[in-house]
Order: sequence, then structure tokens, then C-alpha cells
Amino acid sequence: MNRNFLAKSSAALMGLALLLAAGTLHGEPLNESKPFAEKFLLLQLSDDEAEQQSRVLSVAANLLEHYGPDTIDIEVTTFGPGVRLMYADNSRRERISSLMAQGVRFSVCMNTINTIERDTGNRPELHPESIPVDVGVAHILDEVEKGYVLVRP
Repeated sequence: MNRNFLAKSSAALMGLALLLAAGTLHGEPLNESKPFAEKFLLLQLSDDEAEQQSRVLSVAANLLEHYGPDTIDIEVTTFGPGVRLMYADNSRRERISSLMAQGVRFSVCMNTINTIERDTGNRPELHPESIPVDVGVAHILDEVEKGYVLVRP
């Protein structure tokens, strides 16, 4: 009877340890602001087509609704023409801000922004809550290595 109790206790503790480790890498959460996230998604946007921008925002909103904002960690990474989504005057700004309020992060490739400034002489104004990253594609590679799943809707 003691052995059976120990075996069950050990199994329960192992299960608890596995649950606590879910969504972590080396014992640390992938994103400290989403400690209970079980899904980790990186949405790539490298096109400036209105339909593509809407699709990326819809995917993020649908997944938040499906999983709940606490159990999914979503980042939208923009580079190339896709950075236009994060222009301060983008017509989707309200929708972007709503997603941000639910924990979705939006990163912007500063390499692209610098190129735009060099080519046009003007630096575009970005959404104030966007997250600058040096090189968008390198950022994607780094996040995928951490455990994020890359999707290009």
C-alpha cells in the first residue's frame, strides 16, 4: 500500500512538473508577460496589400477568441512593405490598438524603416506601441529558435 501511494504521488508530481514546464524553455517562460501561454505564434507580414494586412489582423483576433488571450502568445512581425501596417496613420490603427490591449505584440523591422528614410528622405511615423527590431527576418529566426511557430497568412 505504501509503494502504491508513492508510485501515485511520484506520477502526480511528474505530471505537475510537465504542466509547469509546458510553454517554457529551460524552465523560463518564452514570454514573461504571458506566463500561462501554451501556444506561441509569430505572424509574418511582408506585404502591404490591404487584404493581407486584414488577414493577419483577423488571424490574430480569431486565435485570441479561440484560445483566450492568456493562453496564446501572438506577435506580428513586419518587414519590407509589411511595415506599412505599423504606420501611425494606418486606417487599421484602432484594430491594431485593440489587439495590443489583448497582449498581441507588433514588431517593426528598423532596417526597412531606415531604407525607406534613406530612399525618400522621410522617416515614417510608427504606431507608438510598436516594437522596433533591428532586422525583421533575423528576429523571426530568433523567435522560431525559442519555440514560436511561424505562420504567414
